[in-house]
Amino acid sequence: MTGAAPKPSQGLHRLHLRIRSRRPEDSQPPAAAAAMNHSCTQHRQVVTSVLQLKVDGSSITKSRCHVEVYDWEIRFHPALHNSGVGGHTCWLGLVLVFLGGEAHRTTTASGVTAILSSRIIDKSSDDSRVMPFKMAHTVANEFRHPLDQSPQIYIGQGKGTRDDFKNCKMTVECSVTVLRGSTLPSPGDILVPPSDLPQHLGELLRNEAGADVRFTVSGSSETFAAHKNVLAARSPVFMAEFFGAMKEKDSQCVEILDMDATVFKAMLHLYRRSAGDLREANGSDHAQHLLVAADRYGLDRLKVMCERRLALGMDASMVASTLAVAEKHNCSRLKAMCVEFITGGSPENLDAVLATDGYKDLAASSPTVLAELLKAAHGRKRSRSPDTQ
Repeated sequence: MTGAAPKPSQGLHRLHLRIRSRRPEDSQPPAAAAAMNHSCTQHRQVVTSVLQLKVDGSSITKSRCHVEVYDWEIRFHPALHNSGVGGHTCWLGLVLVFLGGEAHRTTTASGVTAILSSRIIDKSSDDSRVMPFKMAHTVANEFRHPLDQSPQIYIGQGKGTRDDFKNCKMTVECSVTVLRGSTLPSPGDILVPPSDLPQHLGELLRNEAGADVRFTVSGSSETFAAHKNVLAARSPVFMAEFFGAMKEKDSQCVEILDMDATVFKAMLHLYRRSAGDLREANGSDHAQHLLVAADRYGLDRLKVMCERRLALGMDASMVASTLAVAEKHNCSRLKAMCVEFITGGSPENLDAVLATDGYKDLAASSPTVLAELLKAAHGRKRSRSPDTQ
């Protein structure tokens, strides 16, 4: 069973890796390698590396391996999906990530083809919540650029509450197979590394070199140094403040009102933010506030990243407050997903939404949105009615 799974919220597992190297032409493994759990098998056209991953319930972890002349990363992605009041479905997923060539993280001009296969070979004897699937594998996938990744595969699932999966322990066997031949880089390839500008700008923010403005956030004693040119290049609002006719133009200290200091600090990472990188938004509530800040300063890409984060982490406890934010800040796709989540789920799921403070606030502040919810629910009921068939 390796089909599509519900969209994930937060992962809950940590993964430990022990490695053992073995060459098939050796009759016995080297003494230094005898205590490790990794093997490598070579045939004429393929190279396969087999690893055993020890999983303890805690957090998402990444583990690396070296196959042929390439570096790879196996990412364990346990994901909880809210399946109603008091329960979750946990999908145990893995992806294979390409890190680049042997000496450095570079683009591979001709591409390299690899396959990830995985299965659970051992789990806690008293853990009946997790149901392992049979061997799951990706189709042969071509990797060209660092951080290219395979489709996600699922090796098991379980049901229970969020706390039920924290102590889940298991051993997962993973095989990474690299297809040799024309996919290997030729001596004439000139490989161009990816841009490191985001890393350099991030370092510029951290060490405050050349900073010409300092921000204070109301209600906080913490201050934040930054560079007017960088902020103006990223935000039209900062452009108007620092290079327009506003009073902040000649100021070296700017006060930020109506924003939490942690949100402003996360927003400043617009210096270096890359695709899919939203680590600062640790929860849906924080992501909501970061979306509001992104809309305030015209950071359209960050705003969309927050929308995605909220959509992936949507559950009954936060969907009403997320709907209110989506309505106020013109996030039409996120709003449509919230409406579908509320009106398209089970009666128990709807009861859980109606019991939240977010829904009570929504009812008081946005009566038009409630009317849309009622209209959507009514339309869904009519479509299910036998009289309409």
